[in-house]
Amino acid sequence: MIYVSTFKLSNKTVSNPNIYPYNVFVSKNEKCLVFDKITIFYGNNACGKSSLLNIIANKLKLIGKEEVIIKQGKPYFQEFVDDCTYGLGENEKEQVQQNIPENSRYIKSEDIMYEIKKIQREAILREGYIYEHAKKGYNKEQLEMLKHSPKMEEQIERMKFGQEKYSNGETSLQIFDDWLQTDSLYLLDEPEVSLSPQNQVLLAQKINFGARFLNNQYIIATHSPFMLGTLDTKIYNLNLKDFDICKWNELENVKCFYDFFQNRRDEF
Repeated sequence: MIYVSTFKLSNKTVSNPNIYPYNVFVSKNEKCLVFDKITIFYGNNACGKSSLLNIIANKLKLIGKEEVIIKQGKPYFQEFVDDCTYGLGENEKEQVQQNIPENSRYIKSEDIMYEIKKIQREAILREGYIYEHAKKGYNKEQLEMLKHSPKMEEQIERMKFGQEKYSNGETSLQIFDDWLQTDSLYLLDEPEVSLSPQNQVLLAQKINFGARFLNNQYIIATHSPFMLGTLDTKIYNLNLKDFDICKWNELENVKCFYDFFQNRRDEF
Protein backbone atom coordinates (compact mmCIF):
# COMPACT_ATOMS: atom_id res chain seq x y z
CA MET A 1 0.00 0.00 0.00
CA ILE A 2 1.23 3.50 -0.85
CA TYR A 3 -0.32 6.22 1.30
CA VAL A 4 1.83 9.15 0.18
CA SER A 5 3.00 8.94 -3.43
CA THR A 6 4.93 12.18 -3.93
CA PHE A 7 6.47 14.98 -1.92
CA LYS A 8 7.72 18.27 -3.35
CA LEU A 9 9.98 20.57 -1.38
CA SER A 10 9.47 24.33 -1.35
CA ASN A 11 10.99 26.16 -4.32
CA LYS A 12 11.07 29.48 -2.50
CA THR A 13 14.34 31.14 -1.59
CA VAL A 14 15.29 33.52 1.21
CA SER A 15 17.85 36.31 1.27
CA ASN A 16 19.99 34.71 3.99
CA PRO A 17 21.61 31.53 2.58
CA ASN A 18 22.12 30.10 6.08
CA ILE A 19 18.44 30.01 7.10
CA TYR A 20 17.29 26.51 8.12
CA PRO A 21 15.87 24.47 6.43
CA TYR A 22 16.20 26.44 3.17
CA ASN A 23 19.99 26.09 3.35
CA VAL A 24 19.83 22.27 3.46
CA PHE A 25 18.29 21.81 0.01
CA VAL A 26 19.25 25.02 -1.76
CA SER A 27 21.73 23.20 -4.01
CA LYS A 28 19.19 20.62 -5.19
CA ASN A 29 17.81 21.26 -8.65
CA GLU A 30 15.23 18.48 -8.36
CA LYS A 31 12.80 19.02 -5.47
CA CYS A 32 10.25 16.25 -6.07
CA LEU A 33 10.37 12.76 -4.54
CA VAL A 34 8.31 9.78 -5.71
CA PHE A 35 7.76 7.09 -3.09
CA ASP A 36 7.50 3.32 -3.30
CA LYS A 37 6.25 0.90 -0.61
CA ILE A 38 9.70 1.23 0.93
CA THR A 39 11.83 4.29 0.16
CA ILE A 40 15.25 5.08 1.61
CA PHE A 41 17.03 8.40 2.07
CA TYR A 42 20.73 7.54 2.05
CA GLY A 43 23.59 9.91 2.75
CA ASN A 44 26.48 10.92 4.96
CA ASN A 45 26.12 12.98 8.12
CA ALA A 46 24.68 16.46 7.50
CA CYS A 47 23.32 15.51 4.07
CA GLY A 48 19.78 16.42 5.18
CA LYS A 49 18.11 13.01 5.40
CA SER A 50 16.82 13.52 8.96
CA SER A 51 15.70 17.06 8.14
CA LEU A 52 13.84 15.75 5.12
CA LEU A 53 12.04 13.12 7.20
CA ASN A 54 11.05 15.71 9.79
CA ILE A 55 9.76 18.11 7.14
CA ILE A 56 7.60 15.33 5.71
CA ALA A 57 6.41 14.36 9.21
CA ASN A 58 5.44 17.96 9.95
CA LYS A 59 3.65 18.39 6.64
CA LEU A 60 1.68 15.17 7.19
CA LYS A 61 1.17 16.00 10.90
CA LEU A 62 2.41 12.59 12.01
CA ILE A 63 2.82 11.42 15.58
CA GLY A 64 6.44 12.06 16.58
CA LYS A 65 7.04 15.11 14.39
CA GLU A 66 9.52 17.64 15.78
CA GLU A 67 8.57 21.27 15.49
CA VAL A 68 11.39 23.80 15.16
CA ILE A 69 10.49 26.67 17.49
CA ILE A 70 11.93 30.13 16.84
CA LYS A 71 11.74 32.42 19.88
CA GLN A 72 12.50 35.52 17.87
CA GLY A 73 12.25 36.30 14.19
CA LYS A 74 10.26 34.66 11.40
CA PRO A 75 9.07 31.04 11.69
CA TYR A 76 11.14 29.93 8.68
CA PHE A 77 10.78 26.22 9.33
CA GLN A 78 6.99 26.33 9.38
CA GLU A 79 6.91 28.57 6.32
CA PHE A 80 9.08 26.06 4.47
CA VAL A 81 6.81 23.18 5.53
CA ASP A 82 3.70 25.12 4.49
CA ASP A 83 5.16 25.64 1.01
CA CYS A 84 5.83 21.93 0.52
CA THR A 85 3.21 19.82 -1.25
CA TYR A 86 2.43 16.11 -1.41
CA GLY A 87 0.25 13.66 -3.30
CA LEU A 88 -1.68 10.75 -1.80
CA GLY A 89 -1.42 7.24 -3.16
CA GLU A 90 -4.07 4.79 -4.29
CA ASN A 91 -5.75 1.89 -2.51
CA GLU A 92 -6.29 -1.64 -3.87
CA LYS A 93 -9.28 -0.40 -5.88
CA GLU A 94 -7.05 2.23 -7.57
CA GLN A 95 -8.90 5.00 -5.75
CA VAL A 96 -6.91 7.95 -4.37
CA GLN A 97 -6.46 7.77 -0.59
CA GLN A 98 -8.52 10.30 1.34
CA ASN A 99 -6.01 10.75 4.16
CA ILE A 100 -2.97 9.37 5.95
CA PRO A 101 -3.84 6.58 8.46
CA GLU A 102 -4.15 7.85 12.05
CA ASN A 103 -1.64 5.34 13.45
CA SER A 104 1.11 6.58 11.13
CA ARG A 105 4.13 7.99 12.91
CA TYR A 106 7.66 9.34 12.68
CA ILE A 107 10.08 7.21 14.73
CA LYS A 108 13.55 8.59 15.40
CA SER A 109 16.56 6.73 16.76
CA GLU A 110 16.41 8.91 19.87
CA ASP A 111 12.79 7.83 20.41
CA ILE A 112 13.95 4.23 20.55
CA MET A 113 16.83 5.07 22.88
CA TYR A 114 14.43 7.03 25.10
CA GLU A 115 12.18 3.97 25.30
CA ILE A 116 15.18 1.82 26.24
CA LYS A 117 16.12 4.28 28.97
CA LYS A 118 12.57 4.10 30.29
CA ILE A 119 12.94 0.35 30.56
CA GLN A 120 16.35 0.64 32.19
CA ARG A 121 15.23 3.22 34.77
CA GLU A 122 12.06 2.23 36.58
CA ALA A 123 11.72 5.69 38.11
CA ILE A 124 10.70 7.18 34.76
CA LEU A 125 8.63 4.28 33.43
CA ARG A 126 5.32 5.79 34.48
CA GLU A 127 6.26 9.30 33.39
CA GLY A 128 7.30 8.02 29.97
CA TYR A 129 4.13 5.96 29.57
CA ILE A 130 1.95 8.97 30.37
CA TYR A 131 4.05 11.19 28.09
CA GLU A 132 3.59 8.77 25.19
CA HIS A 133 -0.19 8.85 25.59
CA ALA A 134 -0.19 12.63 25.93
CA LYS A 135 1.50 12.78 22.51
CA LYS A 136 -1.31 10.64 21.16
CA GLY A 137 -3.84 13.29 22.20
CA TYR A 138 -5.09 12.08 25.60
CA ASN A 139 -6.58 14.93 27.66
CA LYS A 140 -5.86 15.53 31.38
CA GLU A 141 -8.86 13.52 32.54
CA GLN A 142 -7.97 10.55 30.33
CA LEU A 143 -4.34 10.68 31.49
CA GLU A 144 -5.44 10.73 35.13
CA MET A 145 -7.62 7.66 34.58
CA LEU A 146 -4.75 5.95 32.77
CA LYS A 147 -2.43 6.47 35.76
CA HIS A 148 -4.62 4.18 37.87
CA SER A 149 -5.63 1.68 35.19
CA PRO A 150 -4.79 -2.06 35.10
CA LYS A 151 -3.65 -1.51 31.51
CA MET A 152 -0.86 0.79 32.66
CA GLU A 153 0.25 -1.56 35.42
CA GLU A 154 0.40 -4.43 32.97
CA GLN A 155 2.51 -2.37 30.56
CA ILE A 156 4.89 -1.27 33.31
CA GLU A 157 5.42 -4.87 34.39
CA ARG A 158 6.10 -5.89 30.79
CA MET A 159 8.73 -3.16 30.45
CA LYS A 160 10.35 -4.23 33.74
CA PHE A 161 10.53 -7.76 32.41
CA GLY A 162 12.14 -6.47 29.25
CA GLN A 163 14.78 -4.70 31.33
CA GLU A 164 15.76 -7.92 33.03
CA LYS A 165 15.64 -10.20 30.00
CA TYR A 166 16.74 -8.31 26.92
CA SER A 167 19.77 -6.38 25.66
CA ASN A 168 19.39 -2.90 24.13
CA GLY A 169 19.23 -4.40 20.66
CA GLU A 170 16.62 -6.99 21.61
CA THR A 171 14.62 -4.32 23.40
CA SER A 172 14.78 -2.14 20.27
CA LEU A 173 13.34 -4.97 18.19
CA GLN A 174 10.57 -5.46 20.75
CA ILE A 175 9.75 -1.73 20.61
CA PHE A 176 9.54 -1.87 16.82
CA ASP A 177 7.24 -4.90 17.10
CA ASP A 178 5.00 -2.88 19.44
CA TRP A 179 4.99 0.29 17.34
CA LEU A 180 4.94 -1.04 13.77
CA GLN A 181 1.35 -2.15 13.34
CA THR A 182 -0.69 -2.67 10.16
CA ASP A 183 -2.22 -0.31 7.57
CA SER A 184 0.04 2.64 8.38
CA LEU A 185 2.76 4.94 7.07
CA TYR A 186 6.04 4.96 9.02
CA LEU A 187 8.96 7.36 8.78
CA LEU A 188 12.03 5.78 10.39
CA ASP A 189 15.19 7.74 11.12
CA GLU A 190 18.24 5.43 11.41
CA PRO A 191 16.32 2.50 12.92
CA GLU A 192 19.52 0.43 12.97
CA VAL A 193 20.94 2.35 15.96
CA SER A 194 21.88 -0.08 18.79
CA LEU A 195 21.17 -3.12 16.57
CA SER A 196 23.81 -5.71 15.70
CA PRO A 197 24.27 -6.53 11.99
CA GLN A 198 22.17 -9.69 12.45
CA ASN A 199 19.35 -7.71 14.06
CA GLN A 200 19.58 -5.00 11.40
CA VAL A 201 18.92 -7.67 8.79
CA LEU A 202 16.10 -9.09 10.92
CA LEU A 203 14.47 -5.64 11.23
CA ALA A 204 14.82 -5.09 7.48
CA GLN A 205 13.11 -8.43 6.87
CA LYS A 206 10.26 -7.39 9.20
CA ILE A 207 9.89 -4.15 7.23
CA ASN A 208 9.84 -6.07 3.94
CA PHE A 209 7.10 -8.29 5.38
CA GLY A 210 5.12 -5.26 6.60
CA ALA A 211 5.26 -3.60 3.18
CA ARG A 212 4.31 -6.76 1.33
CA PHE A 213 1.64 -8.30 3.58
CA LEU A 214 0.52 -5.75 6.22
CA ASN A 215 -0.37 -2.76 4.00
CA ASN A 216 2.41 -0.61 5.46
CA GLN A 217 4.51 2.02 3.73
CA TYR A 218 7.97 3.01 4.98
CA ILE A 219 10.22 6.01 4.34
CA ILE A 220 13.58 5.37 5.99
CA ALA A 221 16.78 7.33 6.55
CA THR A 222 19.78 5.02 6.88
CA HIS A 223 23.35 4.41 5.76
CA SER A 224 23.56 0.86 7.12
CA PRO A 225 24.75 -1.54 4.40
CA PHE A 226 22.85 -4.36 6.12
CA MET A 227 19.57 -2.46 5.88
CA LEU A 228 20.33 -1.17 2.38
CA GLY A 229 21.17 -4.62 1.06
CA THR A 230 18.17 -6.38 2.63
CA LEU A 231 15.28 -3.99 2.02
CA ASP A 232 13.20 -4.22 -1.16
CA THR A 233 13.47 -0.52 -1.74
CA LYS A 234 14.01 2.57 -3.83
CA ILE A 235 17.11 4.48 -2.65
CA TYR A 236 17.57 8.24 -2.99
CA ASN A 237 21.23 9.24 -2.63
CA LEU A 238 21.25 12.62 -0.88
CA ASN A 239 25.02 12.92 -1.28
CA LEU A 240 24.53 13.71 -4.95
CA LYS A 241 23.53 17.00 -6.56
CA ASP A 242 19.93 15.95 -7.05
CA PHE A 243 17.72 13.28 -5.55
CA ASP A 244 19.30 10.60 -7.72
CA ILE A 245 18.12 6.99 -7.41
CA CYS A 246 20.92 4.46 -6.89
CA LYS A 247 21.40 0.75 -6.33
CA TRP A 248 22.59 -0.23 -2.88
CA ASN A 249 25.90 -1.64 -4.17
CA GLU A 250 26.71 1.71 -5.83
CA LEU A 251 26.69 3.63 -2.55
CA GLU A 252 29.88 5.01 -1.04
CA ASN A 253 29.23 3.67 2.46
CA VAL A 254 28.61 0.15 1.16
CA LYS A 255 31.76 0.27 -0.98
CA CYS A 256 33.70 1.36 2.10
CA PHE A 257 32.60 -1.78 3.94
CA TYR A 258 33.41 -3.90 0.90
CA ASP A 259 36.92 -2.45 0.54
CA PHE A 260 37.57 -2.84 4.28
CA PHE A 261 36.88 -6.58 4.23
CA GLN A 262 38.49 -7.16 0.85
CA ASN A 263 41.72 -5.64 2.15
CA ARG A 264 41.61 -8.07 5.10
CA ARG A 265 40.36 -11.08 3.19
CA ASP A 266 43.38 -13.25 4.11
CA GLU A 267 42.49 -12.90 7.81
CA PHE A 268 39.25 -14.85 7.41
